[in-house]
Amino acid sequence: MDFRDSPDEAAFRERLRAWLSEHARSFPTSGDEYWAKAGEWHRALYGGGFFGLSWPREYGGQDLPPVYDVILDDELTRAGAPARPSLGYLVTGLGRHGGKELQQRFLPGMINGTERWCQGFSEPGAGSDLASLTTTAVLDEAGENYVINGYKIWTSYSDDADWCLLLARTDPEAKRHKGISAFIVSMHQPGIEQRPLKMISGVTKEFGQVAFDGATVPADQMVGGPGEGWPLAMTVVGHEREPSTLGFAARYGKTVHQLLDEFEAGERVPDELAWAAVETEMLTHHVQRRLSEQLDGVSHGSEGSIDKLLMTWAEQSVGHAVLAVTGTRDPDLLGAYLYSRAQSVMGGTSQIQKNIIAARILGLGVK
Repeated sequence: MDFRDSPDEAAFRERLRAWLSEHARSFPTSGDEYWAKAGEWHRALYGGGFFGLSWPREYGGQDLPPVYDVILDDELTRAGAPARPSLGYLVTGLGRHGGKELQQRFLPGMINGTERWCQGFSEPGAGSDLASLTTTAVLDEAGENYVINGYKIWTSYSDDADWCLLLARTDPEAKRHKGISAFIVSMHQPGIEQRPLKMISGVTKEFGQVAFDGATVPADQMVGGPGEGWPLAMTVVGHEREPSTLGFAARYGKTVHQLLDEFEAGERVPDELAWAAVETEMLTHHVQRRLSEQLDGVSHGSEGSIDKLLMTWAEQSVGHAVLAVTGTRDPDLLGAYLYSRAQSVMGGTSQIQKNIIAARILGLGVK
C-alpha cells in the first residue's frame, strides 16, 4: 500500500498542523488534568473539524475514509497534543445495534461532545467473564421503565458522564449469554452512586465504580430487543481490541525515540529499549496492514484478539524500556510504565485473548 498522502490528505494534514499549533498547548496530555479537560478537548477538536472524521455525516461525522483518522492520530502525536477521545467503540455499538430513533437521539451528542458517555460493562465478579454479570433490569408493572440494581466497576469516565451504555440481566432463567440486554441509562438521577477509582499511576478520573440501587431507564432506551445485549457487547469489545488506527503505535514510537535521545551515537542501549523499538515497529506494520484491509472493506471478528495481544506486548515493552532508561525520575514516563501494566487485563485479559485465538481462529479443541 502507498502510504503517501493524496493531495486532499496533504491539504487536510497541513490544515490540522496549523490548527494544532494554535490550540494544542492549551490542553494537558496526562494525569487528572487531562481527564478533567477531556470533554473540552473533544469539543475543540470537533469544532475545528477534526473529530468524527470517518463517522456518518447524518449524525455529525464527515464520512471520510479511515485514513483521515490515521492522519489525525499521527499529527496529534507529532504535536505533543492529547490523544483523540476514545469513543469509537460506543459509536460502533450504537450504530450497529441501536434503532434509528436511538441513533438520531444519541449519536449526534456523542460525536460532537455535548453529551458525555461512560461504559457500564464490567463488574467485580464479571470482568473478562462478562457473561457472568449479575446487575439486573426488571420491567415495572406499568411496562414503561426498567428498574436497575447492581454494581459496575472500571466504568470509563463515569464521574463526568451524562449517559451510560449499560449491560444488565433481564432474564435470569435464560442461558447466561442470552439473558443480557443493553440500555442507555441517564447518570443524572436518584439511585446511582459514583465513586472514583484511584489507579496506580495516581489518576482518579479515568475510571469509577458505580452502584445502581433502584435507578430507572425507559423501556424504549433498550438497545436492540430483550436478551440482545451480548451481540452489542461483542461489537464493543471487538472494537476496543482492534487498533484500527496508527495512534497507539505512533505514541509508543515517540516514547521510544524520546528514550533513544538519552544515548550518544554509538553508545549501547539497554536490551529493553532495543526490544521496545522492535515491538513498536512490528505493531506499526501490523496496523498499517489492518488499515489497508479496512480500506478494502475487510472487517474482522476474532482477529481482534490478535491485535489486542500485539498491542499489549508493544505497550508493556515500551513500559519496561521506560523503567530501564529513566527509572522514576520522569513522572509522565513513569506513569506510562505503570499504566502499561493494566494493558494485559483491560478489554479482556491476555489469557482470554489466547483462548479466543485458539478456539475460534486455530480451531483447537473443536471436533
